[in-house]
Amino acid sequence: MGKRTLKNYIVLALKGIAMGASDIVPGVSGGTIAFITGIYEELVNSIKSLTPKSVIRTLKEGFSKLWKFINGNFLLAIFVGILVSIFSLSNVIKYFLENEPILVWSFFFGLILASAVYIARKITTWHWDKVLSLIIGVVIAYFITTITPAETTTAYWFIFLSGALAICAMILPGISGSFILLLLGKYQFILGAVSNLKFDILATLMFGALIGIVSFANLLSWFLRKFHDITITLLAGFMIGALNKIWPWKHTVEYITNSHGEKIPKIQDNVLPHTYQEITGNAPDLLPALGLFIAGIVIILILEFSSGKQETSAEDQ
Repeated sequence: MGKRTLKNYIVLALKGIAMGASDIVPGVSGGTIAFITGIYEELVNSIKSLTPKSVIRTLKEGFSKLWKFINGNFLLAIFVGILVSIFSLSNVIKYFLENEPILVWSFFFGLILASAVYIARKITTWHWDKVLSLIIGVVIAYFITTITPAETTTAYWFIFLSGALAICAMILPGISGSFILLLLGKYQFILGAVSNLKFDILATLMFGALIGIVSFANLLSWFLRKFHDITITLLAGFMIGALNKIWPWKHTVEYITNSHGEKIPKIQDNVLPHTYQEITGNAPDLLPALGLFIAGIVIILILEFSSGKQETSAEDQ
């Protein structure tokens, strides 16, 4: 990889912003965006270098050596983008999820479906082990999306645990960190903490996330190094299985009331657009939903075309 320019780092920050925006949506993973934009493996390998032992050892040789060792410029650009997105877009995305959920889910459905196909196409030879890996990924992600959200404690230890578990999901394509928070009964709680700048809650969550992401990145990096294609097909399976969660038309069968007195969906069934209209009396917004679904697919096609051009250009040099 050549030396990056300021323009490259701005692009990386924009990719971080896209990751942060998707992580806010319960059902869409920042890892999916990292995969789509071609930075996934570099992100995982950079994060895995952040172990206390390696940091202390490298720091003895000077901060500049440490910064280079952990790919600091890359990580800084990505995480600044993620933080900017989370703090600036959380209320915007929350508004659209509450007021235009069908359109939001339609866009991400197209985006993730096309992404799964794009990733699977990178596997040039398919054998039974890769097919099995894909199926296992689909089954695991689908099962996770069917689990009923719980109401849980707001104690600091559980906030720490929630951060550790959510961040692991956040770097897995298809399985959303926000959705894990939803299953743990902490999605609305954390979103409120971000909006109201409750630094004690956010610091606890981020400390748990730091511990979780470094531990998990090391495991994931090992799998990518030893079983690359099988790991990639497993991740593609996660994305396909997670589509169950983001199907745009849903009928809420049961609500739960959280600790703030807010009613949130507990059990939802996926339904067809005309069934949705019959049950809810609301318009299914079929044409705009279809338009955004296609827009999600087109974005992936553009990224794939752009990636292909970059690879061709690199080979010609």
